[in-house]
Amino acid sequence: MFGYSDRLPALREAVRRFVDEEAIPRERPVLAHDLDALEAAVRSLRAKAMEAGIYAPQLPVAWGGLGLSWRDRSVVLEEAGRSFLAPLAMNCAPPDQPNMINLLAEGTPAQQQRYLVPLARGEARSCFAMTEPEPGAGSDPSMLQTVAERRPGGWVINGRKWFISGAVGAAFALVLAKTGEGATIFIVDAGNPGYRVVRNIASIDGFQIGGHGEIELHDCFVGDGAVLGEVGRGFAYAQMRLEPARLSHCMRFIGRASRAMALAQDYANRRHSFGQPLAQLQQVQAMVADSHIDLHAARLMTWHAAAKLDAKESIKHESAMVKVFVSEAVGRVADRAAQIMGALGMSEDAPVSMILREMRPFRVYDGASEVHRSTLARRILKESLRP
Repeated sequence: MFGYSDRLPALREAVRRFVDEEAIPRERPVLAHDLDALEAAVRSLRAKAMEAGIYAPQLPVAWGGLGLSWRDRSVVLEEAGRSFLAPLAMNCAPPDQPNMINLLAEGTPAQQQRYLVPLARGEARSCFAMTEPEPGAGSDPSMLQTVAERRPGGWVINGRKWFISGAVGAAFALVLAKTGEGATIFIVDAGNPGYRVVRNIASIDGFQIGGHGEIELHDCFVGDGAVLGEVGRGFAYAQMRLEPARLSHCMRFIGRASRAMALAQDYANRRHSFGQPLAQLQQVQAMVADSHIDLHAARLMTWHAAAKLDAKESIKHESAMVKVFVSEAVGRVADRAAQIMGALGMSEDAPVSMILREMRPFRVYDGASEVHRSTLARRILKESLRP
């Protein structure tokens, strides 16, 4: 009823085999926060993803991808999302995935050749530099402090960014900066002498390739050809990438939460306590049931928004609702899984504790739940929208 294509069942099975046979066996706790080891693991898996015919499901066929609809993508990304490594290996993980959206939509032929080609091939990585230290932009992008001033033949950018996912080792950044005409996105090469990654900021989630960097832009000169799209339309372009990016995040995290609960169910069936399997305890049964309810509702909301995207309809309203609900639902599921597994769920002997850590930031990334709720309520009340 959601309009999946005929090729989806075989593709889903291919992704599941790749995750189970290639990606999950390469997961090790030591990879978390070891950026070099994580990058090496992803590189070794990327060729296998290409061989398996599952590489870049979100990209058009002309760019080396599978050209999947959003509805097909929702199933494929969920399967890939069961693993920490598979979305990275398949090149359908942030920040590169949403950056490709911007480069496809607004990039000039020259920009696409220079930046999108190596990104699509998995030969380079990128980052999106918007968030800034206080009092700069965060949940409120209008607080943007980074400034770009016109100079003969180009622009000079000054500012500081932090918590920039993927910044360490990225070949280039899409940098959001203020100009006289409004916010503008600039493509800045990592080798630019005015661009410097100051440090990697250690975070609760350890499987972000390229970490979360702090970036300094000091008298960073870029040519006129570095402007992505039109000057002054940076906020619109940022929103264009964020709405589908939120949805893609939901797809991947539903997969990861499902894996956590599957592990917890297996544990509950085999672990005996007080003379019976944990699975026979009603409180455990309630946690399992509530988790399946959360996951089912999360899938349906995500699939509905995906169908609207395929129909070329706006999902401004739906993407905010889906992001809030799914980010909180998958967190509940992972937390219950860890609770069911007791001490094992707290340890790194099982992946559930790492999944739980990966889930927590999702309530902040791509807009905090509180901000989305406020925006939703204002829109609903202003436009008298009906439930």
